[in-house]
Amino acid sequence: MLNNFKKLLLFILIFIFINGCTQQQEQKNQEQIETGVVNMELTSSAFTHNSAIPSEYTCDGNDLSPELMISDVPSNAKSLVLISDDPDAPVGTWDHWVVFNIPPLTASIPKGTEPKGTAGKNSWGRTGYGGPCPPSGTHRYFFKLYALDTTLNLPQGAAKKDLEKAMQGHIVAQAQLMGNYKRSR
Repeated sequence: MLNNFKKLLLFILIFIFINGCTQQQEQKNQEQIETGVVNMELTSSAFTHNSAIPSEYTCDGNDLSPELMISDVPSNAKSLVLISDDPDAPVGTWDHWVVFNIPPLTASIPKGTEPKGTAGKNSWGRTGYGGPCPPSGTHRYFFKLYALDTTLNLPQGAAKKDLEKAMQGHIVAQAQLMGNYKRSR
């Protein structure tokens, strides 16, 4: 009888532990939705955060977009926005890549491709990726990913400033990856 009591007690303790863990995870998920604090990540197989971007992805190479991997997008996201820019450009921040209304289930953007979504206009006045091409010195290139609770009603070719204005109040999570590049001339 004592043996059965110990088994029952053990079963009850395991049940309480599992139930508590489940409730704790559900509470954490709800807090993330309410506060927008999630651990969304943007990474690349081409370079790590704060490291050199290989020339293949620049104007000195093939000018291909690097592979990007996206993880931990919040479940309430309706779309993603990708902006790549260079705040060190001598004329002010230079926009290299602007894409919005990317499906939130997008897990990767393969090397040399455009993600599904709507292309915005970069600082060259065209859509699509334009790689690093600093006139002098080492520049920082930020790849910024935003999860929004809506899709944006903007036309293809919209400028980054219009996109940022439309995003206000709709960002539920964000992530960023930064790489550096200096031309070898």
